[in-house]
Amino acid sequence: MELCAKRLPREEERRVRANDRCYNERFQYANNCIKTSKYNIVTFLPVNLFEQFQEVANTYFLFLLILQLIPQISSLSWFTTIVPLVLVLAITAVKDATDDYFRHKSDKQVNNRQSRLLVNGLLQTDKWMHVRVGDIIKLENNQFVAADLLLLSSSEPHGLCYIETAELDGETNMKVRQGLPVTSELGDTNKLAIFDGEVICEPPNNKLDRFPGTLYWRENKYPLDNHNMLLRGCVLRNTEWCFGLVIFAGPDTKLMQNSGRTKFKRTSIDRLMNTLVLWIFGFLICMGIILAIGNSIWEYEVGDLFQIYHPWDQGVDNAFLSGFLSFWSYIIILNTVVPISLYVSVEVIRLGHSYFINWDKKMYCAQKNTAAEARTTTLSEELGQIEYIFSDKTGTLTQNIMTFNKCSIGGKTYGDPFDQLGHRCELREKKVPIDFSFNALADARFIFYDHLLLDSVKLGDRDVHEFFRLLSLCHTVMSEDRDPGQLYYKAQSPDEGALVTAARNFGFVFWSRTPNTITIQELGVPVTYRVLAILDFNNIRKRMSVIVRNPLGKIRLYCKGADTLVFDRLHPSNQHLMNITLDHLNEFASDGLRTLVLAYKDLEEEDYEDWSRRHRQASCVLDNREERLAAVYEEVEQDMMLLGATAIEDKLQEGVLETIAILTLANIKIWVLTGDKPETAVNIGYACKMLTDDLSEVFMLTGQTVQEVKEELRKAREKMVDSCQHLDNGYSYSVKMPQANLKSILEAVPSEYALVINGHSLAHALEADMELEFLETACACKAVICCRVTPLQKAQVVELVKKYKKAVTLAIGDGANDVSMIKMAHIGVGISGQEGIQAVLASDYSFSQFRFLQRLLLVHGRWSYLRMCKFLCYFFYKNFAFTMVHFWFGFFCGFSAQTVYDQYFITLYNIVYTSLPVLAMGIFDQDVPEQRSLQYPKLYEPGQLNLLFNKREFFICIAQGIYTSIILFFVPYGTLADSTRDDGTHMADYQSFAVTVATSLVIVVSVQIGIDTGYWTAINHFFIWGSLAIYFTILFAMQSAGLFEIFPNQFRFVANANNTLAQPTVWFTIILTTTICIVPVIAFRFLKLDLKPRLADTVRYTQLVRKKQKPQHRCMRRVGRAGSRRSGYAFSHQEGFGELITSGKNMRLSSLALSGFVTRSSSSWIDTLRKKKGEPANPPSPAVSDECRVLRGKEAST
Repeated sequence: MELCAKRLPREEERRVRANDRCYNERFQYANNCIKTSKYNIVTFLPVNLFEQFQEVANTYFLFLLILQLIPQISSLSWFTTIVPLVLVLAITAVKDATDDYFRHKSDKQVNNRQSRLLVNGLLQTDKWMHVRVGDIIKLENNQFVAADLLLLSSSEPHGLCYIETAELDGETNMKVRQGLPVTSELGDTNKLAIFDGEVICEPPNNKLDRFPGTLYWRENKYPLDNHNMLLRGCVLRNTEWCFGLVIFAGPDTKLMQNSGRTKFKRTSIDRLMNTLVLWIFGFLICMGIILAIGNSIWEYEVGDLFQIYHPWDQGVDNAFLSGFLSFWSYIIILNTVVPISLYVSVEVIRLGHSYFINWDKKMYCAQKNTAAEARTTTLSEELGQIEYIFSDKTGTLTQNIMTFNKCSIGGKTYGDPFDQLGHRCELREKKVPIDFSFNALADARFIFYDHLLLDSVKLGDRDVHEFFRLLSLCHTVMSEDRDPGQLYYKAQSPDEGALVTAARNFGFVFWSRTPNTITIQELGVPVTYRVLAILDFNNIRKRMSVIVRNPLGKIRLYCKGADTLVFDRLHPSNQHLMNITLDHLNEFASDGLRTLVLAYKDLEEEDYEDWSRRHRQASCVLDNREERLAAVYEEVEQDMMLLGATAIEDKLQEGVLETIAILTLANIKIWVLTGDKPETAVNIGYACKMLTDDLSEVFMLTGQTVQEVKEELRKAREKMVDSCQHLDNGYSYSVKMPQANLKSILEAVPSEYALVINGHSLAHALEADMELEFLETACACKAVICCRVTPLQKAQVVELVKKYKKAVTLAIGDGANDVSMIKMAHIGVGISGQEGIQAVLASDYSFSQFRFLQRLLLVHGRWSYLRMCKFLCYFFYKNFAFTMVHFWFGFFCGFSAQTVYDQYFITLYNIVYTSLPVLAMGIFDQDVPEQRSLQYPKLYEPGQLNLLFNKREFFICIAQGIYTSIILFFVPYGTLADSTRDDGTHMADYQSFAVTVATSLVIVVSVQIGIDTGYWTAINHFFIWGSLAIYFTILFAMQSAGLFEIFPNQFRFVANANNTLAQPTVWFTIILTTTICIVPVIAFRFLKLDLKPRLADTVRYTQLVRKKQKPQHRCMRRVGRAGSRRSGYAFSHQEGFGELITSGKNMRLSSLALSGFVTRSSSSWIDTLRKKKGEPANPPSPAVSDECRVLRGKEAST
């Protein structure tokens, strides 16, 4: 982020004095204006051109353009380079300007929001950008917080206010903030106007969960923490108004500190192309030097003898200078090895791929009326190379909707539906939900099927009543009475909202609360309890308790929390009930439900008073306050009585399980990075099947110090290494690899572990001296879940994997807290969910459901990568075949920089004759249909390993192009050298040779692209054969008498093409040239398909086999007896396939052979490459076996 004001060097601490701008301006703090745009009207053109010419290719073509403007060395017109170069620069500039315009628009909208400032005791309305550090501003209900504020006072008692922090941590639940008691009385503007307190605190940083500071006022000092702060991006809820003191403004706010910088994303293919362009340029210089040396030698030995007939150009007086000029001339002629049309074509293909994503109806969500959107056109092929996915949890994997599913009360479970006879309903049986119409305050959205629980409530079961009473009292939910008789709950966590709603529907309705009381309706009777203390939840306690006094004066503690912690604090008399409840908890957990245990304890008046005194003392200390309060809480939460347990379902989004399973089969690793608490994240991990009971161990990293985290990582690594000491065959890893190479051992660890780490531990794990240990440990695990992480930590985890694993990463999220992660990853995906559109605006691709990710990657991504690789391979091939002919011709034309083809053919070759067919292949080609891409996730692996276009494939294409150029030149040269026309005249003239070579070239490359095309459409046919037709049309037109009469100096060779192509010898030469060029390619590909087929080849073959069997199936169905459609299809399919297999005549790779193929292809060529890359080569794994079964078994159901 840039600032709208000049910044000072890094500050050590921040001093802010209220209502004193003169004092605060001495420190030159940033104002509240933000700027995310890159350009302005003045800087756009120079800065954008500077950025574009950082591309190697653009600089290369600019250099060639300068050369072509020098008459002494230019053998081609300057317009052949400047037109496409200007076109590319202009298109890119327009795109960049459009993107920056929207950034300017967004900045202007935010900066011009209105805020009410306290100036000289009066409230004045001003823009956000004019807010300064030290100002006091007034916020009203549902307003965004303009800057990071110290809460002074509010409309609520005790200076309380409620905020929503979705923009910061992705959580849509309300949180409570409270002003200091000493400032909570400053609700009047007159009092606030004379407030002159000074705050000394830490400098700006990105840590959302901490704010150490001190307020100095009236010769007293008051400690400040995060609970006193309102951060920019929050929304004020359920609070009429509040006043706050601006501590951090604009780019110094924690929201902006967590916003990662917008980086220009470039694909791995782009980076490889830049390298290849440099190599080709080096190759071009080598060819120029060779031809220049040849020119100097020829001019010295031979050319000097012809000075009378062919003198040197003016200014050229020796062979060396002639060779030097010839060098630059050949640089210009041979530059077409990398024409600028390559980059134009790449952008057109990517644009087409982005439109396919936008138009995909299967990625359209009718419920939200949202279609998938490709927000960038430069990254499509990288979607086919993803190795790591970093996902948010809330709103991305889950719907963030909790439902009360089951419960255990007094040793009895409720929640499984039963029929009228008392038998448990089967899954397919129609279940009748409970009718809550008797309860006027019931939530109509709540559904529960077990009528026995309602019967227990109506019968006055004491345990059931106490169970729901606890749920209605022990929480921090806020109620809102918007409409008469209508209740709306605002909960800090969706879990609490679900539990309170359940109690509400069963007759225990939470109605309202004050700081000291809570009112509920128990079966229609209003009852007010006095709240004596709230023992709040935290990640260490993992429980919450409330101490209340009922109307009869009885004091009772109600507690809910994690089972292990609550069980340890139960009275010994609960042992039997605890065992039964534990069994119920195991059942709930196996269903993927989130559980809590409920307990209570009666307190005597004397005991409570004694405990309350110690509680007040612990609350007032300044040092180690949290530890002392925890100790006091621990004293009273002992010898409790067990009530039961709850089981809540956090609903996953539709298709999440299937998507994760398929992406895992595609060898994509999924990490969950969430701001939620560990218990919630782990439960979702189990619900998503990322965590299972089959895992050897789930490592929980919870260390609070560097040494603790390092020790936990060490223990985790030791356990992994120990598990690798002996393989199933009895050999130890020490035989297979050196024990000292711990990294290799960790890479070979079977994926039987998972890692869960919280934000505090992650902060230490990401330090420079520990990040590699953390990364190696995490990458050896099957699943990784990072909890309670800040937005910046999410980005740091992504950056860590990018830095050391050199893998293509994808980040997906739906909230503003995911923006940094989305910007950092190679591919950013935004979910258009319930947390605003910040993630979508920062993303490269967006859609509304996580399940669409599998289609984005396995279909669009894989196809885009395949198409781009085939396009590049063919493009380099056809241009080397085209350009290298000039190199060979140089040895036969005295190295004079004479071109083989005429100037118009050179100009039109890449623009007209060969552009459309390769574009059609790059946009429409596919190896297998979309259904097969999803059915066989292993097809995705070649992209991850970058198999289809790399340096090796590039050299193969270049070799084929050079081979083709040799044939294209020497076969016509040899056949036409001594040939004669039908009238006996000699055929060995320059123009006849040029026409023969050019025609052979166009036909050869057209046949070659026909071989390369795997998916034929009408467009492919039209472009390939149409390009050939256009070539012959233009060829005959340019050598027609009509053009000669109009432009006699430009089109001198009248009817040469007609005369040349009318000769049988020429057509024999063209056919012979095409055959010699194409037949070896076809033979090689057939051998490769037969000896070492890829998985895609086998999938295509099985698909072809099934198509051939369809007529036989139809015939057999007509002959067979009538029956059900399902059984008839299955029978005929089995019989047809059985006959095919037993005959052995038609199947080179039968279904039964596919098992061996998959083992050979997947665990041979892919794993061999993994070994070369230093990755573990997996033996035939269960995933491969599953793939074999899929390949064999899908045919009976397809």
